[in-house]
Amino acid sequence: MSFTETTTTSWFARLKGALMRILVGIVLVIATTVLLFWNEGRAIKTYRALVEGAGLVVSVDAGTVDAANDGKLVHISGPVTPVGTPGDDIYGIRADKAVGLVRDVEMYQWVEHSESKTEKKLGGSEETVTTYNYSKEWRATDVDSSQFRQPDGHSNPQRAVDSARFTVETATVGAFTLPGNRVAALGSEKTIIPGADAIAAFRNAMGGQNVQVHNNLLYVGNDPRGPQVGDLKISYRRIDLAAASFIGAQRGDSLRPYKTSNGRELFLSAAGDSTADEMFESAKTENTVITWIVRAGGLLGMFIGFAFILSILGVAADLIPFVGSIVGFGTSLIAFAATAVLGPVVIAIGWIAYRPLLAIGIVAAGVAVAAGIVALRRRAARPAAPLPTGFGRPTA
Repeated sequence: MSFTETTTTSWFARLKGALMRILVGIVLVIATTVLLFWNEGRAIKTYRALVEGAGLVVSVDAGTVDAANDGKLVHISGPVTPVGTPGDDIYGIRADKAVGLVRDVEMYQWVEHSESKTEKKLGGSEETVTTYNYSKEWRATDVDSSQFRQPDGHSNPQRAVDSARFTVETATVGAFTLPGNRVAALGSEKTIIPGADAIAAFRNAMGGQNVQVHNNLLYVGNDPRGPQVGDLKISYRRIDLAAASFIGAQRGDSLRPYKTSNGRELFLSAAGDSTADEMFESAKTENTVITWIVRAGGLLGMFIGFAFILSILGVAADLIPFVGSIVGFGTSLIAFAATAVLGPVVIAIGWIAYRPLLAIGIVAAGVAVAAGIVALRRRAARPAAPLPTGFGRPTA
């Protein structure tokens, strides 16, 4: 099922849009500049907090609570025991001895796909041909069919059951008590097969609709081999965790986030038996990965911002399409160059602001290397000294 729609945008309308993109581009450049600067501070503060924590942490026996360690940064490791049983009380499904239970729901529904091709016309206008296709797919999230370009005949019902996550309120590691959601976040998941009671509960909740077990999950619909829009697939997974390790501030028999001297909070967790050193090294690696992800996102956003600001030049030149394409390519190069200059400068300023001595040392080293390269290039380009008069001439 598909249909095609053709739209034409005049040159003046495109200019108006380009003017709006200039404002958006300015906001993007400013926002990403702030983001890059903030990210350097976040990374450095987090690293310092981790270094401080690694020097203060005390590994204690999880089997007993020593009041002398109250308020200190401690590391515990041991077997996990859930307090209570997580369950979906609405449908009577429980997971004994688990730390959590997950209900996943997928609905068979209409999904819109679109593909557009834009062609520039003489005079600066653009003609866009968009093809819309509709297919039925299983989706874990609701697809709003009212926003479809052609909603008639592609209507999605509201799902009767949503996905959900249930965890125990608390769990113990030896003599210490931890929040259930923190413990469940570390566990491994395993599919469980609902029994007859669950089938009956779902059938009653669905107003008598057909409910059956198919491929280890509940199927709400007449025929799982020929699904209809609105059919549901409901699966359950239990979350188990045999052992875990935590680092935090001891408060009675519990652990809370520990505030370091620079105001950062430390609370580390890992599945299984991990040493304090291993957990801090893992946290440092995670901090580095997050830093680079934010840097990449910030630089990409900055490039888009500069491209938006300069896009009006390409639109203005589109009165002659091939000229506009050339100008558009040039503005993309300028946007890339501007990002390549401003981005690293902002990151460097962030380092100077938060770690001035190290930043100055790096800059000085860079200047020294650059000066050395320049000196070598000059020496290589210097003409050779002329040979002495008569040197190499045959004697009479």
